[in-house]
Amino acid sequence: MTSRSLRFSRCDASRHGPPGPWYWATSIPGSGEPDVRLAEVFGEVARSLLAERDVEQTLKKIIQRAMETIEHCQHAGIDIIERRKIRPVMQSGEAATVFGRIQAEVGEGPCLDAIREQEVFVTGRLSEERRWPALSSRANEEAGIDSVLAFRLFVEEETMGVLNLYSTQADAFDEHDIAVGSVFAVHAAVALTTAREREHLEEAIQARDLIGRAKGILMTRQPITDDQAFDLLRRASQRLNVKLRDVASEVIASRLPSERHP
Repeated sequence: MTSRSLRFSRCDASRHGPPGPWYWATSIPGSGEPDVRLAEVFGEVARSLLAERDVEQTLKKIIQRAMETIEHCQHAGIDIIERRKIRPVMQSGEAATVFGRIQAEVGEGPCLDAIREQEVFVTGRLSEERRWPALSSRANEEAGIDSVLAFRLFVEEETMGVLNLYSTQADAFDEHDIAVGSVFAVHAAVALTTAREREHLEEAIQARDLIGRAKGILMTRQPITDDQAFDLLRRASQRLNVKLRDVASEVIASRLPSERHP
């Protein structure tokens, strides 16, 4: 195996959520009889990823479990799309960090193409790779990486980023690694989406609590209604161009925005 891009219809399963592990146990190429151990592994992967409570811990767990689950993976990294830009956010170590930095710097590589072209990208001899001339030899020399396997992380139509698997060995990833990695990426994408939703929900609850407390303080200071207190907070937020929850925090701390900006 040298270099190519592959399209796996299995990844489309993420449009409907992760399938059960028994489905994947009978779908891995060359497995023959249902691989009960593989089913158990993916069941544990799903549980461990969904157990994390925030995005950062989920990213760390994805990296850890990827290196444990995909046999020939020595290093791993995750790039995330934020404000239409792709940036490395979590790496397993120095080799993955160096590769991610170079790829972001030159603006080309298998991980970026996995997002842009919505395919699985694999290269087995990075030192000889011609598709990414600004990346290939430099990343091979500085990071020591020779094999790269990149999976787009997505749920439905939303692409969140890419899971990157690395090896210092040439032609490290075989068809089994690609198939197992495709399944793993589905679970990783669902876990990352769940972690984001949890964080957003917790932030919304915290903001509502702060605003409620701030309204109560304002209502004790002057004879106004709940709606009027909220309107004061809203107008202060717009005037100062800060978030409503930040204005509420200042009120709670007994430092009104008007006192900070006479």
